Amino acid sequence: MSDPDNEAGGEWKELLADQDAEGKRLDQWLAAALAPDLSRSRVQTLIREGRVMLNGEAVTEPKRKVSAGERYEVELPEPEPPEPRGEAIPLDILYEDDALIVIDKPAGLVVHPGPGNWTGTLVNALIHHCGETLSGIGGVRRPGIVHRLDRETSGVMVVAKTDHAHRSLAEAFADHGQAGDLERAYVALVWGVPPRSTGTIDAALGRSAQDRTLRAVVPHDRPDARRAVTHFTVLERYGRGRPEEQIASLVECRLETGRTHQIRVHMAHIGHPLVGDPAYGRAFKTKVNRLPPELAGKVAGFPRQALHARLLAFRHPETGKVMRFEAPIPRDMRELLGCFAGL
Repeated sequence: MSDPDNEAGGEWKELLADQDAEGKRLDQWLAAALAPDLSRSRVQTLIREGRVMLNGEAVTEPKRKVSAGERYEVELPEPEPPEPRGEAIPLDILYEDDALIVIDKPAGLVVHPGPGNWTGTLVNALIHHCGETLSGIGGVRRPGIVHRLDRETSGVMVVAKTDHAHRSLAEAFADHGQAGDLERAYVALVWGVPPRSTGTIDAALGRSAQDRTLRAVVPHDRPDARRAVTHFTVLERYGRGRPEEQIASLVECRLETGRTHQIRVHMAHIGHPLVGDPAYGRAFKTKVNRLPPELAGKVAGFPRQALHARLLAFRHPETGKVMRFEAPIPRDMRELLGCFAGL
């Protein structure tokens, strides 16, 4: 599965290869160095998942020969948490049947349990609402989950209630809609106005060398590079004067692929990060100083990236019918847009 969401990883451990490590297989050496906490097969999985780094780049070949003096960083998995329990958290349900459930996820709701968020997640809410009917393919921490949204991104999500629905939907998301049965559209408030009304961003994504919980545009031939394509259309422009003088714009983004943080990284990459994005829009914090006082206060107090999953369409795994769901822009983002519209 892949989607524009993020998973905070576990602890990073640094290991220096000594003379005894010279010529050994990477998986063999790491398994010995990390014993008894991790088995060799678990180490091999971590390597293939891009969780072993050498000089800031992922090493994905377990058979790689180690050289003395090399310094590796390994992302250790979090300890397995207790099985999540149902919690009476309200859900905004757009549609539900025996195979799946479609919701409008609010900003601030984490999708599934993880470090720092073992309770109060969408999974906890789904377990309470659906009982034992959720698909178990995703494991106890992710029952029914076939794609994710960032914690602070609002909008449409689909969750599987049967294993057949889970497999079918997971295949559609993994295929990135190449068969034409999956459609995803987001709206984002971004700083500035792209020079063209429509465009395509085709730039591979991988782990950021500065912060491995984040993503960055990387060379397509880097081992951890994943193809990422975003199509955008400018819907509204805010501010007077020429386009280069306008302060912000509302952009629709349609995903051809679904990578972690894809829209946030791609829009920042072309110089138009999302308003309120604490990770990829830091360099644009000074933009607030150019705003009228009331709007500046609104932007400074906006607690999240201004991103909303407006549309999700997919083929129903049981009926074969293409289903289409839309979620209106939530109140907090509507109010922010209203303030920008007054410029």
